[in-house]
Amino acid sequence: MEGVSSLDEPLKKLLGGATAKVMAEHLDLHTVGDLLHHYPRRYEERGKLTALTDLPLDEHVTVVAQVADARILTFNNGRGKRLEVTLTDGSGRLQLVFFGHGVHKPHKELLPGRQAMFAGKVSVFNRKMQLAHPTYQLLDASDADEASEAVDAFAGRLLPIYPACKQLDSWRIAKAVDAVLPSARDAVDPLPASLREGRGFTPLPEALLKVHRPQTRADIEDAKARLKWDEAFVLQVALARRRYADTQLPAAARRRVADGLLDAFDAKLPFTLTEGQEKVSKEIFDDLATEHPMHRLLQGEVGSGKTMVALRAMLAVVDAGGQAAMLAPTEVLAQQHHRSITEMMGELAEGGMLGGSDRGTKVVLLTGSMGAAARRQALLDLVTGEAGIVIGTHALIEDKVRFHDLGLVVVDEQHRFGVEQRDALRSKGKQPPHLLVMTATPIPRTVAMTVFGDLETSVLDQLPAGRSPIASHVVPATDKPHFLARAWERVAEEVENGHQAYVVCPRIGDDAEEAEGRGGKKAKAKKAAPEEDGEKRPPLAVLEIADQLRGGALSGLSVEVLHGRMHPDEKDDVMRRFAAGDVDVLVATTVIEVGVNVPNATAMVIMDADRFGVSQLHQLRGRVGRGSAPGLCLLVSEAHEASPARARLSAVAATLDGFELSRIDLEQRREGDVLGQAQSGVRSSLRMLTVIDDEEVIAAAREEAVAIVAADPELERLPELRTVLAALLDKEREEYLDKG
Repeated sequence: MEGVSSLDEPLKKLLGGATAKVMAEHLDLHTVGDLLHHYPRRYEERGKLTALTDLPLDEHVTVVAQVADARILTFNNGRGKRLEVTLTDGSGRLQLVFFGHGVHKPHKELLPGRQAMFAGKVSVFNRKMQLAHPTYQLLDASDADEASEAVDAFAGRLLPIYPACKQLDSWRIAKAVDAVLPSARDAVDPLPASLREGRGFTPLPEALLKVHRPQTRADIEDAKARLKWDEAFVLQVALARRRYADTQLPAAARRRVADGLLDAFDAKLPFTLTEGQEKVSKEIFDDLATEHPMHRLLQGEVGSGKTMVALRAMLAVVDAGGQAAMLAPTEVLAQQHHRSITEMMGELAEGGMLGGSDRGTKVVLLTGSMGAAARRQALLDLVTGEAGIVIGTHALIEDKVRFHDLGLVVVDEQHRFGVEQRDALRSKGKQPPHLLVMTATPIPRTVAMTVFGDLETSVLDQLPAGRSPIASHVVPATDKPHFLARAWERVAEEVENGHQAYVVCPRIGDDAEEAEGRGGKKAKAKKAAPEEDGEKRPPLAVLEIADQLRGGALSGLSVEVLHGRMHPDEKDDVMRRFAAGDVDVLVATTVIEVGVNVPNATAMVIMDADRFGVSQLHQLRGRVGRGSAPGLCLLVSEAHEASPARARLSAVAATLDGFELSRIDLEQRREGDVLGQAQSGVRSSLRMLTVIDDEEVIAAAREEAVAIVAADPELERLPELRTVLAALLDKEREEYLDKG
């Protein structure tokens, strides 16, 4: 970076150590620039502060009001003191209460008739609204200078209310912002002048002044438009540079060969591919035939046939003399993919074996829990090139694994794989291999552009013929217990009709009492605080529910369990017997979430459904209705009818459209989660932009970014943009974007 600008100054230089420490620890703000980008959450009009009659319970509020009355009361035979202050703002009254040693200062200052600004958390005591120990600032201080300063600060028509924390209230943040605001003049403007003028944007220093100290509502809109654009643009430039760098890498072209494995495979398919599968396959074959690595995201609805598309890509690469590796997030999934791919390929997966096809290849499995002999053989088959296809977990990334000629990497469920893992596998080719990332959670276009901006996207949105619709219903276990009894009757009816069912629980329920984390890792079950959703019990567990069902509602049926801490052979055995129809009901954790394919399973009951995310529920539901009989998914929940958790479940029950659900999911979570997770845990740099609402901004910024990077990949003619990129892409994030 060219010289240190005043925006890089540590906050403690300007604000003093104590305030700076709270800002760093609780708000993640470290420099002057960080604080300038800590934008107000909303603005109050001075005359229109929250009326005392409309205060929301349990929220931190800021009110301006007048002291009507203040009195000290004693309790505990005079040993305890309490100061009670009554406020009024013309609309209603509010009680303040201070205890113990905290009563002296407010008792001297909060005299009847004084006006002040108060902040605290609203609670109810004796059926009256109150703030306990609020912080306050007098607006008519006895010292005339101090008074006029306070009034000036808060008499501006629009009062910024900042995202605050218990240790630091909004107006102390506002004061700190005042101290650093002059530095806004030094803000480096990342937008090329032609772009800024062409789109009529406010200059950056002015936008920062307007967002923090607006004179009018129009100032706020101006500032927001500019600051949103900056965030979208800088991120898109970073992604465009990464895409550009990828196109400069060499790769071995893997052109489609006639009369090879792929043609033999297509010839024995018992069905025709959907139009979507044909179209997406063509995009992939075209990419594979170029001398730069393919980077493609394949997303599609649950059950849209992504595995089939990926397998055909792998076969094309094997035909062209290369090898293909498929990376799955868990052992159960790796085994499942291995089983379904060898079944789909038949004798073509037995290259070099007796009865195998002469055009065939070997398909090997590589996971951490394999026996030493099987593992040695798999590694040998890879290094000699005997195995054209390998399917495995992150065991594939270990140093010991060597390939004869790795041509294609397929990553299943990318959101569980850090970019680092993607790159470690990529470095195993003689040249960078082609990369196909599959995700089963449909992602709205804007999110794909922002999160997977370095990948080209293909979408499968039709379901293959023969898939049945799935009916979904919420079962309110507390309001209507007889609904739950009916749910088990429905399961028994499905079994009577020759079908099978899944029951999914959030927890295993063995001694370790741990929830099985996504991706098969053990993770502590996070108990929600009672006030979060009124629950006190731990999530329902597989082992307990299975026992209850065997001894009760489903006695007489064959009920088995499946979870991530069983021995792999045991899991395999249960899955095989379930697939063969020997098990009626499988009680499982989310290990069955992706890739499990049992067309005869038609019903699913999800216990404590409110403990799962929207996309996870959609994934789970996709395990039923895979055959010709219609599917049924019952979402059992004790969540209150009016709760957000219940609204989420109703949304899942109401639509089978994964893209629609992912939008709902996003609106309920913040973008930070989405970006943070996908960008290897890096804190989201989005403060103003909301990925889901600012579609046009993101699309336009992407277009400009692509054009700028194509014309000047190193940004030599745009030193300001380079400086801002360097600041945004702090070390971690830069590594994330520069990999590959």
